[in-house]
Amino acid sequence: MSDKESLFSKKNKAILLNPLSKDNPVTVQILGICSALAVTAQLKPAIVMAISVTVVLAFSSVIISLLRNTIPNRIRIIVQLVVIATLVIIVDQLLKAYSYNISKQLSVFVGLIITNCILMGRLEAFALGNKPWQSFLDGIGNGAGYGMILIIIAFFRELFGSGSLFGLRIIPESWYIINGGFYSNNGMMILPPMALIIVGVIIWVQRSKNKDLIEN
Repeated sequence: MSDKESLFSKKNKAILLNPLSKDNPVTVQILGICSALAVTAQLKPAIVMAISVTVVLAFSSVIISLLRNTIPNRIRIIVQLVVIATLVIIVDQLLKAYSYNISKQLSVFVGLIITNCILMGRLEAFALGNKPWQSFLDGIGNGAGYGMILIIIAFFRELFGSGSLFGLRIIPESWYIINGGFYSNNGMMILPPMALIIVGVIIWVQRSKNKDLIEN
């Protein structure tokens, strides 16, 4: 078997792609929902958070996988937290340097990546028992699956809550009631509970199309 075949084997593709659908960390594993409530009122911070979590998860998975045979079992959680915290600090400093406004919007939530249960869950469940390449794919896949849900939620919340996407006006001003039109922004969409409702709708749609998820 060639290196290319081994790196992108059917098993490795499943590790990468399953979190996007039938093993999604948010809608199936029910992880990381708190951050979905906090950073999805607008698309831009949701995308930045999605990328940040994916980067931290991918590289922390590789590091823990490389160290897995040398980490004493009794301190493995501490080691994982140190690795995650170091990567989060690096991401936070990069955001402050190159995207300060987004960094201010996310504020404390970037720091809370450290306690995001997706990261600890994947490090414990996968990286500690698998090789670096598979762990990297698992980190990318779960980060992308998490980010996909954040972006979907943010799309609907910003569009119907503010009438915009990426801060740009989508719904014409002439449509609004105040200007003699028929439309008004739904103020509930920008409240955190609405994110939970949208997550519930996504879970319902996903499970209605994948009956095997209901059985599991």
